[in-house]
Amino acid sequence: MRLATWNVNSALVRLPRLLPWLDERNPDIVCLQETKLSDEAFADALAVPLAERGYEFAHVGEGRWNGVAILSRVGLDDVERQLPGAPTFGDVLEARAVTATCGGLRVTSVYVPNGRTPDDPHYAYKLEWLAALRDSVTDPATTVIAGDMNIAPTDVDVWDPAVFTESTHVTPPERAALAELVGLGLIDVVRAKWPDHDRIFTYWDYRAGRFHQDLGMRIDLVLAGADPAGRVAAAWVDRKARKGSGPSDHAPVIVDLDEALDGDIGPVVPPPSTPKKLPPRR
Repeated sequence: MRLATWNVNSALVRLPRLLPWLDERNPDIVCLQETKLSDEAFADALAVPLAERGYEFAHVGEGRWNGVAILSRVGLDDVERQLPGAPTFGDVLEARAVTATCGGLRVTSVYVPNGRTPDDPHYAYKLEWLAALRDSVTDPATTVIAGDMNIAPTDVDVWDPAVFTESTHVTPPERAALAELVGLGLIDVVRAKWPDHDRIFTYWDYRAGRFHQDLGMRIDLVLAGADPAGRVAAAWVDRKARKGSGPSDHAPVIVDLDEALDGDIGPVVPPPSTPKKLPPRR
């Protein structure tokens, strides 16, 4: 079974890339984030092409911002459209999580709040939201939480830690919240598969040619409980989907359970062509 997660940064804009990617990579379960569509608009644009490919879907959207979905061709049962106890930002319950049982796994697609800056109200909201995500896990063994976590787990997961000292994504409270989630019995399967690789990024800012220099961050994660984590045959970042015209600023993360469909390939496929030298580890 192949599971993938991808922050598409607008499903409608990315549709000419998303559908061919589904055909090429052939995933069984896909977690999407930042669809930026209402439920009605998502169905209008995607219901038919997804059905043609054998996918059911559950989507939670707002319209202009946020939005998450699960696509599945191995079952889609017991759908939950929000996290229990999820906080609001202002008076808005944002579209940031959807959960369903797919192929015997309890899968949650998440788009964790960005946090903006450590002194912004959005940062406190981010930590509250992460606490609700942690509390939502009732059976860690069969849980998969996949999506844009907006947290780089360690300094190895950013191209230059010094660049991020005044920003979110790397602060101790965020990383502690992520560690508490993992501490429930979940495994960061990409890092577990490739513990000694520094340059495993999933996001590259559109500005300043950062993708071409491979100046990125690893903020899109697949966290899996003992059952799926013990079945991982391959785990990698599909960097090819970030190349070319009109890409998202994120690349998909792909995890194969039981069988490595494309072989046990490297952590980033294809590898960067002109990476800028990284500073030494601290």
